Amino acid sequence: METRDMRALKAGFVGFGEVNTPREFIEPRCAAAAGWLKARGVDLTVADPVSDDPAGAQAARAAKQLAAGEWDVLVVCIAGWIPSWAVLRTIQDFRHKPMVLWGLSGWQDGGRFVTTADQAGSTALRQPLAELGYTFTYVVGRMNEPPPVDQVVTAIRAGAAAAALRRATIGMAGYADMRLYGTRYDAVSLKRDIGPEVEHFELLEAAQGMEAIPAAEVEPLAAAVRTRWRFTREPAPGTVEQSVRLFFAFRRIIESRGYAAFSYNDVDGVKRLLHFAPAGALTLLHDELGIPSVPENDVLGSVTQLIMHLLTGQIAAYLEFYEFTRNGALMGVPDYVPSEIVDGQVTVMPNAFGSFGEGLLNVSRLKTGPVTMARLCQVNGRYRLHALLAEAETPPAWEEAGWAPPAPRLPSLHIRLPDPEAFLQQVMGQHYILTYGDQLPLVKALCSVLGIEQF
Repeated sequence: METRDMRALKAGFVGFGEVNTPREFIEPRCAAAAGWLKARGVDLTVADPVSDDPAGAQAARAAKQLAAGEWDVLVVCIAGWIPSWAVLRTIQDFRHKPMVLWGLSGWQDGGRFVTTADQAGSTALRQPLAELGYTFTYVVGRMNEPPPVDQVVTAIRAGAAAAALRRATIGMAGYADMRLYGTRYDAVSLKRDIGPEVEHFELLEAAQGMEAIPAAEVEPLAAAVRTRWRFTREPAPGTVEQSVRLFFAFRRIIESRGYAAFSYNDVDGVKRLLHFAPAGALTLLHDELGIPSVPENDVLGSVTQLIMHLLTGQIAAYLEFYEFTRNGALMGVPDYVPSEIVDGQVTVMPNAFGSFGEGLLNVSRLKTGPVTMARLCQVNGRYRLHALLAEAETPPAWEEAGWAPPAPRLPSLHIRLPDPEAFLQQVMGQHYILTYGDQLPLVKALCSVLGIEQF
């Protein structure tokens, strides 16, 4: 699965080794560890290695070097035995940041293994850091094995995602589509425990914005859409232009306010008030802006989508349950899907549902393969992230009743679940967020940083 370029990972890095260990054993190994991370695309603010000099001058110097940079996660690299006080004095000003406690491993020299007692230093720190309330991931190298760089990068990515969540604002046109209970949220606990701010605006603002967009701006993109997408039939006059206008109206609101993700009042909003299906506009938002977006004002679904986007770089798709099978679930979506999960060309069908007017429905075929399904939920006041690895398969032929004939074949997958009955007894909503590949290590790492349960 190809992903969009993500925000650069930024981390602080400081190494440690005791004053009695020669620096030629400490400095090159710290430099090598930093180099491994840089080679994986991590932008590092590196402090010079620290020993336990009695005055603590090296700790003070390193703290100053770290404070001069901008980063989200601190890598505490233990390259040899180090008294805990020297480490704590270096990192105490950054205790609000997530950290990686990384104990290096020694090296083979001919027929013998040489160590600087790295894990004496790391094990001496693990419990005190936990007792002092630090948020950290503990990673160790093992004798004669490759360094665990993947684990460290996973922890950095999780910490960076957590930091981005706390800076994020999610924009929502309206609230509580169809008066659904499962899409609502508690703003205070969401901000406190997960991080994002949710900002609501009126759909009227988008409707007025549509009217203000000149035809000269609409026509070029409408023409491009007709070439870019495959149409199953000719749309009614104005259908394409209507979707383009709504896209422009939403985009201007999103960009002017710096939204990191987006949702909107779909059935009771765009469809009922503007009289057309908005799927074409949402497909354009993905194609042109690359912003995670879900319909029906599903707040925790939107947060989940943003989480998975920050972790993986994918514009994670939302799907909802239509039917369950003996070994899984038929999942589909009557709105848009990201083009990056489409198998082949994006395909649209002009169609209408019930009394709603015609819109551009995305009817593309979806890619198959291993997928990670996830949904953030709140249970008895505590946030939990339900996540599992499943297999996306080609769905059977099916249709949703209510569409004007011929009914569209909505984007869908049969999701083969590892334990369907157990999933049913734990399902947390009608919408789940889907990313391709096994993303569970990243999910687990983020839950650890946020202090929430993954189940």
